[in-house]
Amino acid sequence: MRGAALELVALSKRFGGTLAVDRIGLKIEPGTYCCLLGPSGCGKTSTLRMIAGHEAPSAGDVILGTTNISDMPPAKRGTAMMFQSYALFPHLSALDNVAFSLKMAGMAKAARHAKATDMLRLVAMQEYWARLPSQLSGGQQQRVALARALITEPQILLLDEPLSALDPFLRIKVRAELKRLQKQLGIAFVHVTHSQDEAMALADLIVVMNRGRIEQQGSPHEVFTKPATEFVARFIGGHNIIPTSAGLLALRTDRLSVGRLNGQRAPNGSLIATVRNFEYQGTHVELGLTSEVAPDLIATMPEHAYFADPIGPGDLVAVSWRDDDAHRLSPAPNPQ
Repeated sequence: MRGAALELVALSKRFGGTLAVDRIGLKIEPGTYCCLLGPSGCGKTSTLRMIAGHEAPSAGDVILGTTNISDMPPAKRGTAMMFQSYALFPHLSALDNVAFSLKMAGMAKAARHAKATDMLRLVAMQEYWARLPSQLSGGQQQRVALARALITEPQILLLDEPLSALDPFLRIKVRAELKRLQKQLGIAFVHVTHSQDEAMALADLIVVMNRGRIEQQGSPHEVFTKPATEFVARFIGGHNIIPTSAGLLALRTDRLSVGRLNGQRAPNGSLIATVRNFEYQGTHVELGLTSEVAPDLIATMPEHAYFADPIGPGDLVAVSWRDDDAHRLSPAPNPQ
């Protein structure tokens, strides 16, 4: 398959008086696994649907390679979309579901079935070619839907929350298969999700969206270790927000040091906090803490360190961190 770069230029979408996507700019290089990440209503699905051609932009452009595809119908764009519901035809076999678009294009039965068989083999579903969707598991249906999207040899594949209907164990397995397949094909995948774990596991490029705008884009490591705004730090998870006289600091939960006070004075630069609750997570313990400066702190401690001297609700502790571990956040953008 032949990949191409995707560029969104000042792309906006209005639904009546609601601005769903607000002049976003984004470039996704060929061969990139990009996750559009954010809460419900942030504009990520509207963005995906404008790329696919299922929604018309209110303003701005969608450019694939060197072609402005903003006004093209979905079938002419060089994109393919895999829907959250999979949208398989219940009366067609897996083979005929995959081959359906080629049938509509007038390809002969033998030729389209041969190509559909190749696609089923690509997603390890060739043994189930004769089964109806009702005879397949959720993960198997997803693979058939993926093969159907890929049979048109798109330059870019669009995925609308493709793992949301799967159980947690299967979700982890399928996301590994998606990543492998994307690397094998060499085309860009644009994957909408509200799951931070999913985006961190899959993406080369994470695009965090909020209120129709891009708050931050970068590699998973960049977004996690250096969140640009308070929203990103809170949404991506694993961070505390601590107000200071110079602004807001983001501190990773695993970079806080917690020590029992036992009537002693807290070391200089430490916060005095009260343990609110704790949760055992197997490899670590998560402590909920309350202090005057930051009433809702979370610290994670390795399992062995916690059980060497367990602390519990009501205990006073000193919370500290290294200066190098504190990341200063940018002010929130002004709404326009």
